[in-house]
Amino acid sequence: MKMKFIILFIFWTTTLTFAQTSEHLLFKGVPIDGTLSEYVSKMEEAGFTKIEINNGLAMLQGDFAAYKDCIIGVATLDQKDLVSKITVIFPESRKWSSLSSNYYNLKELLIEKYGEPSEIVEKFDTYSEPKDDNSKMYEVGMDRCKYYTSFELENGTIQLSIENDGFSSVFVMLSYFDRINSDVIRQEAIDDL
Repeated sequence: MKMKFIILFIFWTTTLTFAQTSEHLLFKGVPIDGTLSEYVSKMEEAGFTKIEINNGLAMLQGDFAAYKDCIIGVATLDQKDLVSKITVIFPESRKWSSLSSNYYNLKELLIEKYGEPSEIVEKFDTYSEPKDDNSKMYEVGMDRCKYYTSFELENGTIQLSIENDGFSSVFVMLSYFDRINSDVIRQEAIDDL
């Protein structure tokens, strides 16, 4: 009888542990939770190489979703050493055809995994639609390209977008926002009021 009780207790605690971890949004199968150093260690185990850690942000590099040399940003909440956001910056593109191909390919994969997006915006904020590759890339550099797809999930939000860092750096970005850890800080702020 004692042995059955021990087995039942172990089963119950294991199930409870898995249930709690699965509530967080996952990135590469790892719950977006824990301290920055803990999460970076898990990402290194997953094959990423640490570049630097500074002011609540870790930068890693590695392959992701069949793309080589992606930059992975792991961010904590400002008020607490608690990981809440992961961002993947895919390799830069020099041409609209390559940039949009990466965006639509990743969008298709995300839809396959998570279902229909909650929001899609794919437009240029210009008077007339840019016609060629160069004019589209110019509009991206001028911040007039609004391409993003969002997935609202129970445990967080995933957003795919086309971004820029001026004219010289244009890329696709994928961000994972964990709802539980963001809510922890929000609740602390509300409690302070």
